Amino acid sequence: MARVGVIAVAAYAGAQVISQVTSLKIGVVADRSVDMGTFIYPITFTLRDVVHKALGRHLARTLILASAAVNLFLAAYLTFTDSVQSDPAWGLGRQWHQVLGPIWRIVVASIIAMVVSELIDTEVYHWFVTRITTRIQWARVLVSNAVSVPVDNVLFAVGAFGALPFLADDPGTLPWATVWSIFWVNLAVKGLVSLASMPFIYLRPDRYPAPVAAVRRTTPSPG
Repeated sequence: MARVGVIAVAAYAGAQVISQVTSLKIGVVADRSVDMGTFIYPITFTLRDVVHKALGRHLARTLILASAAVNLFLAAYLTFTDSVQSDPAWGLGRQWHQVLGPIWRIVVASIIAMVVSELIDTEVYHWFVTRITTRIQWARVLVSNAVSVPVDNVLFAVGAFGALPFLADDPGTLPWATVWSIFWVNLAVKGLVSLASMPFIYLRPDRYPAPVAAVRRTTPSPG
């Protein structure tokens, strides 16, 4: 069953990197503004739950911080690559810069949103299985995602595009109507993707063998 944990870790890290790069584009889907990483990123919340289930809370936290470091390194290396003069024979230097030159405000907002929301997801998941019940596995995913996804969404949308006082002159700032359009569309899409990915939690047998309530009933009272 360790194989499931390894696959979940690899899929989580891959989805994080893919969503980080694709979030640099703001697309229009169904006449609404949406960052294109939205269709991949929500899967990471359920994959994090699978890692938590397979490997435990401590390693789930480690995965979150390690993925943040990978995303930060990716942005730094893209910046370095962009700074190197392009070979004239290649002829695509300008296009590469326009597409893959990292926008650091989006990068930083994305990483902060990811770390905060995924750590919250970890704690809510742990609270659910230790304080509520271990019976309904999909419920622990639903509850943890229902808390963490909106937190991620508001931190990313406002941090990456909002007209914050200390970033008022940033050319990447969008009108607040567009920011909230991104927020609501992202929230709807992330919610749907989270629901669709919920069955992943059943890829591995539960590491909590008995319902918490049952354990409490069978534990002798002191004295």
